[in-house]
Amino acid sequence: MKKLVFTALACLMLTSVFSQKLSTTEEDLIKSVEKNYEKTFKLLEEVVNINSGTLNKEGVKQVGDIFKREFEKIGFATEWVSLPDSLNRAGHFVATRKGTKGKKLFLIGHLDTVFEKSMEFSPFTIISDSIATGQGANDMKGGDVMILASLQALNEYNLLDDRHITVYFTGDEESSGKPTSISRADFIERAKECDIALAYETTAGFGIATTARRGASGWTLVVTGKQAHSSGVFSQNVGYGSIYEAARILNTFRETLSKEKYLTFNPGQIVGGSFVNYDETEAKGISLGKTNIVAKRTIVTGDLRFLTEDQKINARKKMVEITKKSLNQTSAHIKFSDGIPSMPPTEGNRNIMKVLNQISLDLGMGPVKEGDPGSRGAGDISYVSQYLDCLDGLGSSGSGAHTPAETINIKEYPKLIKRSTLLMYRLLK
Repeated sequence: MKKLVFTALACLMLTSVFSQKLSTTEEDLIKSVEKNYEKTFKLLEEVVNINSGTLNKEGVKQVGDIFKREFEKIGFATEWVSLPDSLNRAGHFVATRKGTKGKKLFLIGHLDTVFEKSMEFSPFTIISDSIATGQGANDMKGGDVMILASLQALNEYNLLDDRHITVYFTGDEESSGKPTSISRADFIERAKECDIALAYETTAGFGIATTARRGASGWTLVVTGKQAHSSGVFSQNVGYGSIYEAARILNTFRETLSKEKYLTFNPGQIVGGSFVNYDETEAKGISLGKTNIVAKRTIVTGDLRFLTEDQKINARKKMVEITKKSLNQTSAHIKFSDGIPSMPPTEGNRNIMKVLNQISLDLGMGPVKEGDPGSRGAGDISYVSQYLDCLDGLGSSGSGAHTPAETINIKEYPKLIKRSTLLMYRLLK
C-alpha cells in the first residue's frame, strides 16, 4: 500500500510544480494533503471494512464513531442525532465549528451503503496502482474521508478559526427513514443556518460537478374493469377489462410525456387479474385469474423523476387527465407520493462551480463542467437546495456503485482531495 501512496503523492507534487496561480497558503495546504495522505488512505480502508448497510444500525453507528474520533482531533464538536424507533434507522453524525468569518459551509456525506449485513462482504482490496474495491468505497465513504482530509489540512494552518462549518453525515441516505419530514428535519434546520452546501457524492467524472439533480416521487395506478367471460371482451356490455385499460394509460403516458427533457416515469411493477392483493409496505402483490376471464383489477406502481417542481406538477396533471379517459366499462385513478425533491440549476450553484473550475485550472487539472442532471438520481442535498447555494458530485471517482464490483480510483483520489481543500479554503476566506 505504501508504494501506491507514494506513487499518488508523486503525481500530486508533479501537479504542484506546474501550478502558477496558487497563493503561498494554498501551496502549504497542498503539502499538508500530501504529508497526511497515507493516514487518509488508511482511514478509508478502516471505514470501508465496516459493513454499514442502511439497516445495519450498529454498523452505521460504528462508522460514525470513527468519524467522531477524527473530527474531535481537529476541534469539532460532535453529536449523534437519534431518530424515533419507528423509523428503524440508526441516526446521523454531525460535527460543527462555530464562527463569524467567511461563508458558512454545510458539508454533506452519508455513512450507510446499499450493502446490507446479509449480503456477501467485500473488504477493501487494492487491485492495481489506480483501482481499489470495497463496499461503499466510492459511494460514499470515499467522499466522507475527503471532507475530513480537507478540513484536517485547513486546521493545520489554523484556517478553521472563527469559521462556521457543519459536517452532516446521514445514516440512511440509501434508504431514508419514512416519513422524511422526521428523518430529514434536523438536517434541513441545520442547513438553513449556512450559506453554501457542498455534497461529496461520487463524482460523475474528474472534470464534472453537479449543479442540479432530479427529484424522485412515486405513483400508484389502480384500474377496475368488468369481470366477464373473455368471449365478450371489446363488446359494449363487457368492455376492455382492467389490463387493457392499464396498458392504454401507460402507453399514453409514454406517447405524451416521454420526450420531455429530464422527465422520466417508470412503471416498476404491475399486478392484474380477476383478484389482486397488493402490499405497499413490502411492494409485493399476488393475482388470480384465467385466460378466459376479463381482468377485473390491475395495480401499477412506478416512479416519476423531474428537474423542477413545476415540471413535476405539470407531469402529474397530464397523467391525471390521461387516466380519466377510460375505455368502455373501465375506470381508473392515480395517486402520487412525494419522495426526494429536486435540486434545480441556479445561478448560485453555477457560481460555486465557477470557483471549483478556476481552482482546477490553477492546479493544472483542466476545466470542470456542469454534469447532466438526467444522469444522476436524487440525493440528500436536494432537501436543502431551496434554502442555500449547492454543489454536488465533489466526492471520489470510480465505477460500479451499488454493485459488488464497486471501485474507487485511487490515482485520482489525492487530486480530488487537494481540489476539495482549496475549494473550502476559498469559500471560507
